[in-house]
Amino acid sequence: MTTVAVIDFETTGLSPQMGDRATEIAIVMLEGDQVVDRYQSLMNAGVRISSFIEAYTGISNAMIGAAPTASQVMAEASRFVAGRPMAAHNASFDRRFWMAELARIGQPATQAFACTLLLSRRLYPQAPNYRLGSLAAFHALPTSGRAHRAMADAEVAAALLGRLRSDLRSQFNVPDPRHALLMKLQACTRKALSKAIEKHLAQA
Repeated sequence: MTTVAVIDFETTGLSPQMGDRATEIAIVMLEGDQVVDRYQSLMNAGVRISSFIEAYTGISNAMIGAAPTASQVMAEASRFVAGRPMAAHNASFDRRFWMAELARIGQPATQAFACTLLLSRRLYPQAPNYRLGSLAAFHALPTSGRAHRAMADAEVAAALLGRLRSDLRSQFNVPDPRHALLMKLQACTRKALSKAIEKHLAQA
């Protein structure tokens, strides 16, 4: 059974290439569709949080000042993931920060990222939009904690990934929607979804 690490970052901005840094990380470990472990920590990267970001995430400069260093947290997070495939909502964002923060401590970041946002666009054309909170409401997924805090968002993304897998089983007769298939489906167009699944089943 494939284990997937579902990740969420809170950050000081949108782009590590522009000097933005991570302020919090959370990882929910899924074995099949069951949560089997979690990791969460604030991190101090030595970068000041703007008042806008503080209001958005609820993470203050005082909280970061008391947090462990970014290098310590990312080393722990890398050991926790241990090379497993990963997933996130709007994965291109989290993957950028995952790669950038690990590069700062000389750690590789080769994990394949599945994206619950892209997959939702393929499977749920009737959804009102593809923000994580909107999809949680659309599917009546359980939520806890404050949105835009890493663990709360990682938990919802993990629940959404479980729902995506469940719907691939029930609606498309995919008995075991593994990570490699999710990667293929998120890269195809909505029109090509059924054909991609048919091809996968024929080769299975």
